[in-house]
Amino acid sequence: MTPYGLTTEQLTEPLGLGGMGLGGMGLGGMGLGEFRPRLSWKLRSDRRGAAPSAYRITAARHEGDLDDEARLIWDSGRRESGDTLLVPWDGPVLQSATCYHWRVEVWDETGAAAGTAQSWFETGLLHRDDWTAGWIGRDPVSLPLVDPPTDEERSFPSPAAAPLYLRHDFEVAERPVRARLYATARGVYEPSLNGARVGDRELAPGWTEYHRRLQYQTYDVTGRVHAGVNEIGAIVADGWWSGHVGFDPSRPARHYGTATGYLAQLVLDFADGSRQVVATDGDWTEGAGPILAADLLMGQFADARRSPSFRPVAVLDREPGPLVAEPDHPIRVTAEVPAVAVDRRGPHRFVVDFGQNVVGRVRLRIRGAEPGRRIVLRHAEVLSGGELYLDNLRRAAATDTYVTAGGEEEFEPQFTFHGFRYAEVSGYPGELSAADVSARVLHNDTPFTGRFTCSDPMVEQLQANIVWGQRGNFVAVPTDCPQRDERLGWLADAQVFAPTATRNADVSAFLARWMRDVVDGQDADGAFRDVAPVLVLDREGAPAWGDAGVIIPWLLWRAYGDRRTLEHSFAAMVAWIEHVRRHNPDLLWRHRTGNSYGDWLQVDAETPRDVLSTAYFAYSTRIVADAAEVLGRGAELDEYRALHDKIRSAFIDAYVRDDGTVEGGTQTAYLLALDFGLLPPDLVEAAAGHLAADVEKRGNRLTTGFVGVALLCPVLAEHGRADLAYALLHQDDFPSWGYSIRHGATTIWERWDGWTEHGGFQSAAMNSFNHYSLGSVGDWLFGRVAGIDQAPGSVAYRELMLRPTPGGQLTWARAEQETARGFVCCGWDLDGDQLTVVVAVPPGSTAVLEIPTTDPGSVRLDDAPVPAEPSARGATVRLTSGRFTFTAAY
Repeated sequence: MTPYGLTTEQLTEPLGLGGMGLGGMGLGGMGLGEFRPRLSWKLRSDRRGAAPSAYRITAARHEGDLDDEARLIWDSGRRESGDTLLVPWDGPVLQSATCYHWRVEVWDETGAAAGTAQSWFETGLLHRDDWTAGWIGRDPVSLPLVDPPTDEERSFPSPAAAPLYLRHDFEVAERPVRARLYATARGVYEPSLNGARVGDRELAPGWTEYHRRLQYQTYDVTGRVHAGVNEIGAIVADGWWSGHVGFDPSRPARHYGTATGYLAQLVLDFADGSRQVVATDGDWTEGAGPILAADLLMGQFADARRSPSFRPVAVLDREPGPLVAEPDHPIRVTAEVPAVAVDRRGPHRFVVDFGQNVVGRVRLRIRGAEPGRRIVLRHAEVLSGGELYLDNLRRAAATDTYVTAGGEEEFEPQFTFHGFRYAEVSGYPGELSAADVSARVLHNDTPFTGRFTCSDPMVEQLQANIVWGQRGNFVAVPTDCPQRDERLGWLADAQVFAPTATRNADVSAFLARWMRDVVDGQDADGAFRDVAPVLVLDREGAPAWGDAGVIIPWLLWRAYGDRRTLEHSFAAMVAWIEHVRRHNPDLLWRHRTGNSYGDWLQVDAETPRDVLSTAYFAYSTRIVADAAEVLGRGAELDEYRALHDKIRSAFIDAYVRDDGTVEGGTQTAYLLALDFGLLPPDLVEAAAGHLAADVEKRGNRLTTGFVGVALLCPVLAEHGRADLAYALLHQDDFPSWGYSIRHGATTIWERWDGWTEHGGFQSAAMNSFNHYSLGSVGDWLFGRVAGIDQAPGSVAYRELMLRPTPGGQLTWARAEQETARGFVCCGWDLDGDQLTVVVAVPPGSTAVLEIPTTDPGSVRLDDAPVPAEPSARGATVRLTSGRFTFTAAY
């Protein structure tokens, strides 16, 4: 049994750990927080029944010291526990800018030593006094040193500030043995050292509630500093700080400030123990350069003929502000997608098809251009009449412009991103070949940990569309769409899709960080908002939208065992429930519902808004009670259990009739009542029958919108109608997932009728072709089609419930998932009347496997009979860890 996948604060070998990951740095009025990072590891074994019984953690400041007992700074001693998740650091208080190495030893269920593994983390600048840098930028009354582009040249519909170019020379007597750059910006930035870019982060520092938390990044630049004179610099663009964000028509929206700024310090340690700090101050210079304008929504304009010119910088502020170390995976370019077709559409104009709707930017190689040639790239998700369909971008220009210097060049914008499958390249000299253009995929680099495959190519395409939608919309925050003038962190979209997101990738740190923005956005009355960070829309959150502030912390506990996020969010969760209760004393949520969206983008149905809102009131209240139990808060547990029971009774009295019908009679109304437990036990079967009847009368078609769609297939399958769930999965007539796939979708559409044969494009006012909400069926593909699920009380997949469900047109299906505890898989293969089920359970977990068989006595393990308990679905087998292959009659 071997430990692997070691993480500190849910990150692998994090550099610059601190800030939010440790509870806050103490800057800008924040509390010092915890200096106890949580350590985790997974386990693997080829032996069935392997389980951990004890562990020991040792830590030192130098890797070699882990083998020297005298040099250890922390030794947990042998602890008789099977814990592997988020074990708190019990060593000495962490010091700033210090590298710590740690090792874990584990013992198996027999008490025998099993295996060891080691990792490291490095702290960032943990205290206010660690920062000597000041904020620098352009004097507010100064103009850029170069003229902005003319109206004819400009690709932007409104003025944009020129990015800030910064530089500073410094001298060192010898090469340092250690060099770290700590940097952030009011805007987005790209650092450089001695003429070359530093690091691979994109759009740093990301987007947070900047007034509460501004992230800084740490870079190891030890090999980049040489003896003598060195040059340090950066380019800073508007980004989310002062550029276009959302659909606010003003520009720049100036949501956080009117001008960009930069804060950085380079810390150099030398062999003799001395230290030199190079910090942003009045000795730096600023100016303008080849990038004349850059905006996240509008695009980037660069003139390669222009060289940077500099003048003295302005010191904007001596106070660092509310800095926190970056606590999750940064935005990176994670893939490069080649062009699959390049079509000439006129002199020097080409339309490029990348074959996949992606989020990022284009990399273009240019040969033989004369100086001053203007090349323009425009981006679109779909074509209309063979040309880019741009109407649905609304105000987002999504246009990049490059003016050539001459010769062979390469253009890739740094400070913008677009959602696109197609790009139009105009002004290109000569013939554009597919080898000269590619799409660079950009998103938070959350490790992808799940895989679903099956025998139906259309269903596999659906899974691919779900994953690509997750990639494209996990950029700084979980966005609604990546192409138009919006890209906001909508709460409902995130909460309905989050269970699916946890299947595909390790989003623990990403969502935990975003939850701080959700909590910070809560108003004085206790209302969460529709979006986080709060921008453009500052109203109270709608039902199912504001409820994300309760649902996601609970999901992070269930999926990853993240108790700390639950603790940090609990007071806000309670305040949300009290906000709703205070304004709805009869416990039917009809008042203070914000901009109530109902079952957003449902089709051919109208779920009553008060039915939906009251159902969510009950659901969130139940979660608060469950969270109180986990956190040991007895008073809140009793209060909110009682409140939940009262809301449930109010729901039944107001909306449920004696024949099991639910007010509104829509699929979503039944789904909410069934899944949230809001029906008397004797009416559950009848309500499930009404739901099934509605699906059947529509020719096995759905009507659900954002809220209902995640529940549709799971609830049908749970209540004995897996046949209908599969019919919906395979459906390719409108409305369905298959309909969009049949018409070329490579991501999930925002709306079922984004384009139809009978109506063409939906209203351009709101029609994205990359919007993950309707892809929340992915959780069901993993959980019931392949069969990986958890028992009701399980945390982080400790007690697995494996329920493979053959059906529909599938002959086989399989899911694999790197859970917080280790590798889990479940899959099935149907050959005539014989069913084969393959299962893997990691050490430390147990499983109940439900095998759908007509003959429990036919169950065999490795061709040998195995005792199986008869069950409603066939046979049940209880498993410890290991890999298993079962066969049974079907």
